[in-house]
Amino acid sequence: MSHPTTRVLTMLELLQAHHRMRGTELAERLGVDERTVRRYAARLEELGIPVVAERGRYGGYRLMPGYKLPPLMLTDDEATAVVLGLLAGRRLGLPGEATESTLAKVQRILPAALRERVQALEQTLGFTLAARDATSPATAALLTLAAAARERRRVRLRYRSWQGGDSERDLDPYGLVFHSGRWYVTGHDHRSGEIRTFRVDRVLSAQPGDGTFEIPDDVDPVQHVTRSLAGVPYRYDVEVLLETSLAEARRRVPASTATLTETDGGVLMVTRAERLDGMAMMLAGLGWPFQIRRPDELRDAVRDLADGLRRHADR
Repeated sequence: MSHPTTRVLTMLELLQAHHRMRGTELAERLGVDERTVRRYAARLEELGIPVVAERGRYGGYRLMPGYKLPPLMLTDDEATAVVLGLLAGRRLGLPGEATESTLAKVQRILPAALRERVQALEQTLGFTLAARDATSPATAALLTLAAAARERRRVRLRYRSWQGGDSERDLDPYGLVFHSGRWYVTGHDHRSGEIRTFRVDRVLSAQPGDGTFEIPDDVDPVQHVTRSLAGVPYRYDVEVLLETSLAEARRRVPASTATLTETDGGVLMVTRAERLDGMAMMLAGLGWPFQIRRPDELRDAVRDLADGLRRHADR
């Protein structure tokens, strides 16, 4: 809440939400002193918003009785679209405080009948696709990287790796990608001289520089992120022939988890796994016949899964 205009608008919201607020309370909520609160009240007056300043022991600030801001004019369809977007953002791990405060503001200014219907939607809506281990990046870093990618401007990153080590690097950000509950930025990393992918929630700071760049024609940020994540090293190299079509396989197997190649006998799935019991469960869940090429340990994992299911069925 560093910008004065933001604080003035926040003071207006506080006065709308409360019948009366003391100057000390407003100052504490806004992170300013009481003299600044008086200046903000005067600014609201200049904007045509009647703020009444009451002196004395129980004095404070309030809006003139009967004053209301013009309502936000949203149709039912528009309000539903806004709320659905905010609820999806909450589910997918987008910046939490901003999502919750925006949702509260939208609901507060809706007409009573529409607000009740929107709240019913919020309370009854369920999601079947939960973002696994969703993370929320710093909003400042996210917006800085987005602006730099649009303006083709180099940024200076302070980045913390998964091992906890900090580094600084210059990055030409090609684009942002939201994938499986996490934000990623991909671009040319001048430290390594390669196109790299970084998790935005691990970006400690991002400062735009003066250098500019052009994005190569053959670079697709989404494809680069999914391919780089699919290539993360794990304990086992896995090859399984799925007896289905390539179109069906692509609908069920995410590009970030495996490489799919059409062959005479079906679709060859090449991937990596840290644990084979999870891979066995994934193959069983696909529901297609399959042939294990490697590793041989995966055959044992599939047999163990089948034996376990059989024991449960016989209980």
